[in-house]
Amino acid sequence: MKKLFVMLFLSAAALQGRAQLSAAKIFGDHMVLQRNQDIPVWGWAEKNKKVTLSFNGQAITVKADETGNWKAVLKPMTEGGPFEMVITSDKDKMVFHDVMLGEVWICSGQSNMELQLKNVLGYKFEQANSAQQPIRQFSVPHKISLEPEKDISGGAWLKADTGTVGDFSAVGYYFAKQLAKQLHVTIGLIYTNWGGTMVEDWISQDALLKSPELGAAASALPTTWDGVSARLDKHLKSYSYGKNPVVDYTADQLATQPASFFNDWPKGNAPGPWEWMGFYSYRGAGFMQRTVKLDSSYTKRSSVLSLGLTDADLVMYINGKLVKNGAFSGNYQLDLPAGTWKPGENSLLIELLSKQKNPAWYGTGINSAGNDLYIRFADTSINLADNNWRAMPDFAKPYHFDYLPNNTAYMLYNSMVSPLIPYAMAGVIWYQGESNTSTAYQYRTTFPLLIADWRSRWKKDFPFLFVQISSFGGFQDSNVGSSWAELREAQAMTLQLPNTGMAVTTDIGDPVNIHPRDKADVGIRLADKAFTMTYHLPGFTESPLFKSADFSGGYATVTFTNADHGLMAKDKYGYPKGFELAGADHKFYFAQASIVDGNKVKVWCSQVPQPVAVRYAWTDAPIDANLFNVEGFPIGPFRSDNWKGITEGKKFE
Repeated sequence: MKKLFVMLFLSAAALQGRAQLSAAKIFGDHMVLQRNQDIPVWGWAEKNKKVTLSFNGQAITVKADETGNWKAVLKPMTEGGPFEMVITSDKDKMVFHDVMLGEVWICSGQSNMELQLKNVLGYKFEQANSAQQPIRQFSVPHKISLEPEKDISGGAWLKADTGTVGDFSAVGYYFAKQLAKQLHVTIGLIYTNWGGTMVEDWISQDALLKSPELGAAASALPTTWDGVSARLDKHLKSYSYGKNPVVDYTADQLATQPASFFNDWPKGNAPGPWEWMGFYSYRGAGFMQRTVKLDSSYTKRSSVLSLGLTDADLVMYINGKLVKNGAFSGNYQLDLPAGTWKPGENSLLIELLSKQKNPAWYGTGINSAGNDLYIRFADTSINLADNNWRAMPDFAKPYHFDYLPNNTAYMLYNSMVSPLIPYAMAGVIWYQGESNTSTAYQYRTTFPLLIADWRSRWKKDFPFLFVQISSFGGFQDSNVGSSWAELREAQAMTLQLPNTGMAVTTDIGDPVNIHPRDKADVGIRLADKAFTMTYHLPGFTESPLFKSADFSGGYATVTFTNADHGLMAKDKYGYPKGFELAGADHKFYFAQASIVDGNKVKVWCSQVPQPVAVRYAWTDAPIDANLFNVEGFPIGPFRSDNWKGITEGKKFE
């Protein structure tokens, strides 16, 4: 018995000392491999052991290196399947079933690429017909890392059907659907996204360090999690107090301050999580203040205050008087007696002592549906759903930070891109930029850097197609300026890189929803560019872009690319809108416009007798922009000048 025990112990020890055969997690059942290219397959095994890969008539034997890494490269094959892939090493064996050869595209970016099919227009129809589509998707799990990872943390290839397709990328699905229809092959999507992320998090540390513009900032980034916490704390206090010292106020002290006291606090909004207000990753208590202006007729009236769906623990004061202490519940209405309010400026102060309970992901902040956030009197209501709030963390109470993307740079590259290299693929579709609008001018550098970085890692100048950010926010004119317009300009300038393409989407945005629900047109426009640029198919078009402007005779004449067959104003009025002109004084005025010679636009304005600059759709949400080519693609926003914008000089740090 003792001898048997010793033998079992030695066998177990031997197994523990031997690395088990494995492949990178991107390989699995139902995967799609890229046709007509070399196909690298890699993984891990016992060091120096032979590994044999068998697939579709090819058999390749390689040797694991001293650290157990192995890689085999299959020769190019045409589309087809299903096949089995078999990998063996000594007695270890792996088999992947239902493998297809087709077209593989990486779908990456932030929330508008991440947005799932079940949350957009057309889902029910697509769900009902999804099993007929030869589309498969691999979802890379969310993870951040300060060092490049050897492998992703999980994931599986899923075939589109009624039970799975709702979780597919909506943009990716509609793009793949068009490709499958035209190319008659299986389409594989590798879905690696994270909402709200900045472009710097998707670039490798090495590329950032070598960048003349970004290298200094990258070299100052933390290399430990303690360092990340210190960085976040420094940024938070700088954002909250600027160069002034941090003051540990109590709620009682703040409650007695006049409304004007809070004017120097950071702006906030309700409803909305603090995560979206500049307090990224902060986990702790905080104050929110709202000034309410009333005339004397309301001082003797009772009222009702509603914080909508807010269910946090909180303390509330009005003009220094405590009116609520304890947990709120969703849809709770607080009755306020006559005499609560005073004439002039009233200060409503709330200290949020806990995060939102339902939903828990919401974190700190006031939660409501918008129309249920108010102060109501018998004859009128005051809407509190706006950006006229002020916010401040309570630094006197314990707080911490959750580690998330944007805490530093390159963390998503490390964990959600690097482990995918060198998986063979046709190209990348990218939808990101909303989180970089504050540094839009620098995006002229960072976005091309990302493309060059990824291409250098894959050792291939693959097609890189991207979505120009859509319409969201205000309708300010060029005299105010637009960071969103400047970001779109930076994206358009990136087309100078070879083998890149852009889908213009300002016509299908939503001024009040940063996640517009029409994703079918986005996918179709990306696919049309792929057909022209990547697959060299005739009969597809794309959005016209600014080519030149001639200023003579008191007006501007604008020409465009991709407008050979003509332009049209796409509304019932029949004339182009969304244009502005400026003279030498750099002051812009809204201008009239008409289509001339079929594919040019003449722009004029009585206030600008000698124009020197013309702009189109130069605002956050250019909902009045109505100029299209006759094929139905919108004109890309543009400006003819290069005058300093509102984001120039603002940089990642």
